[in-house]
Amino acid sequence: MIERRRQIQVVLQLIGDLLATSVAFFFAYWLRFVIEIQPVTKGMPPLSMYLRLLPVVLVLYPVVFYFQGLYHRRRMRSRFEEGMRVMLAVMLATVLLTAGLTFYRPPDFTYSRLFLAVFAVADAALVSLFRWGITAGLARIRRSGGNLQRVLVIGAGDLGRQVVERLDAHKEFGFSIVGFLDDDPGRQRRNIQGVPVLGTTDELENVVAGHGVDQVMIALPLAAHYRTVQLIRRAGQLLVDIKVVPDVLQYYVMRAGIEDLDGLPLINLTQIPLQGWNQIVKRGFDIAGSAALLLATSWLFPLIAWLIKREDGGPVFFSQVRTGLDGRSFRLFKFRSMRADAEGDGEAHWTRTRDSRVTRVGEVLRRTNLDELPQLYNVLRGDMSLVGPRPEQPEFVERFRSRYPAYNVRHRVRAGLTGWAQVNGLRGDTSIRQRIAHDLYYIENWSLGLDMRILWRTLRIAVHDAWA
Repeated sequence: MIERRRQIQVVLQLIGDLLATSVAFFFAYWLRFVIEIQPVTKGMPPLSMYLRLLPVVLVLYPVVFYFQGLYHRRRMRSRFEEGMRVMLAVMLATVLLTAGLTFYRPPDFTYSRLFLAVFAVADAALVSLFRWGITAGLARIRRSGGNLQRVLVIGAGDLGRQVVERLDAHKEFGFSIVGFLDDDPGRQRRNIQGVPVLGTTDELENVVAGHGVDQVMIALPLAAHYRTVQLIRRAGQLLVDIKVVPDVLQYYVMRAGIEDLDGLPLINLTQIPLQGWNQIVKRGFDIAGSAALLLATSWLFPLIAWLIKREDGGPVFFSQVRTGLDGRSFRLFKFRSMRADAEGDGEAHWTRTRDSRVTRVGEVLRRTNLDELPQLYNVLRGDMSLVGPRPEQPEFVERFRSRYPAYNVRHRVRAGLTGWAQVNGLRGDTSIRQRIAHDLYYIENWSLGLDMRILWRTLRIAVHDAWA
């Protein structure tokens, strides 16, 4: 049943892609030769010559889409991620098409390079639009109770409850939680976060059959590793999807890399994506991005400075020592949002919701995130990155490092102006454990696309908070 639903979704995507590509093809011809966005000097070419290309395009582009993973259906893929994949796939397919046309040329005829460029832009836009439309339609059906996958969560502890919380918050994913399985006697026959505990893991086969389960999510702690392996084997016989939710803070290993010591293979367990060339690319992106943002927001600096001075006459900027890359300390700059004597006792204090030390202007600055603007200078000089784990004061770093052994891994990359934890609602006085888990996920899965996605979500949150 699951496979059939997936096939239907893939067919819908394929039909949408073919339709969008066909529309983009004719649109590009109309724009180039009928509207003439650039004057046609050799006369209008016959449409029939371009129609010869269309069958090739309608085969080549879906094939490239397939190898770019655009037909590997994932309910939890974001629109931004899919849009980036579509753009890259269209670019690659257009390069291949252009390369092919250098070898195949009809007698006395040359295909317009501008036509191909316009077609690529239109195709990326229309394919993304069609896909978003299909996704929105499916999300609407799922929210209304259709096309649901029935999920059984194994483990009613912290991890299992986080799974339920996330799935409840995203009805558009189309998951219906039938219940928990847990071996703790104190949790049997109870409701946890509104979800019933249906029995122990020994009853897996009966519960899956009796409740029509489509997917099993195993969310057990590291101490239950052997039990997890057993459950994976048993669930594998039941023709259901199986997913494992790792306890990131207890079981965390960076992407392993193979090195060579004079023919002796070594496994590097501390290799991360953000090394070598990727580190250079990210630093270049930070320099260009922070410089552009400083120029774009420079007019705000004197206005904010005037407002801060006008309120209490205190200093405009606030600086504080924070811990960054490789555990090195640096001085972080912000617009002052608290009273000038907020830390008069010289001790580090944790900022809390509705903190009485925050001034009226500071409250607005914090809500709109404008108090963070001076940190663009920290990014430009290399103390920070646009995206990364948020830096903490050395006193808190020592405290968290002794409590959470994986905490120090955050300092393998530059601290960020914003991060994966922040765009997932973990800002201010929130769970340190969950923040660390999100930071570790970011470090292990870094890509320039992920950075752009985080920056986009940060902008959306800032705009929403400003108008809230």
